Amino acid sequence: MNNILIVEDDNDINMLLTDLLKGEYHITNAFSGTEAMLIFSNSGEKFDLILLDLMLPGKNGEEVIEEIRKTSSVPIIVLTAKGDTQTLVSVLEIGADDYISKPFDTREVKARVKSHLRKLQTSANTDTNDILQFENIKIDLMSRDVLADNKPITLTQKEFDLLVLFINEPKRVFTKEILYTMVWGDAYYGDDNTINVHISRLRSKLKDYTQKDIIETVWGVGFRLNTKK
Repeated sequence: MNNILIVEDDNDINMLLTDLLKGEYHITNAFSGTEAMLIFSNSGEKFDLILLDLMLPGKNGEEVIEEIRKTSSVPIIVLTAKGDTQTLVSVLEIGADDYISKPFDTREVKARVKSHLRKLQTSANTDTNDILQFENIKIDLMSRDVLADNKPITLTQKEFDLLVLFINEPKRVFTKEILYTMVWGDAYYGDDNTINVHISRLRSKLKDYTQKDIIETVWGVGFRLNTKK
């Protein structure tokens, strides 16, 4: 059974999420950012996904994301009442994998959680000998390790999935709709921020090693792997 950490200071919302998911997953609850980090760092329990509110006592949600990303690529779905574009872009830039705006539809929460965990399960079932290589980048699909010039690169779950998708089909131009469907496992509703931010972060993390933007924009169409030397 997958382990989910719910970090939400509103007791009613925390319990609502717990009741929604506890039949399918093992749930751990935290009610502040500080408590969340203590649990994450000291429990010895491996979490498969984190549902995280932003407006928390103690450490806020952004601080929690930044701390977790120093050591872990666990999927993080942000739950936020902050609907402005800059906030949503910001949490994706610092390492969140996805976000759901409050007030939320419980069906959407369940669908997003299942989508992210399904990606993890697919990776876990991958043949241990599956290694992808593109130029100086090597990807171990089983361990989800990425090396560039034999140096480890830390990617979030979605950044990793995007990179694998592009390298597996180097000549294909992927529209945003196809990327969202294949990587996020959900219907695309024209949310450019999520895809653009993840691709921007992927480019940034690898550019020092590739000396180019590894993903190129095909204007008016989508994105593809940059195979130009």
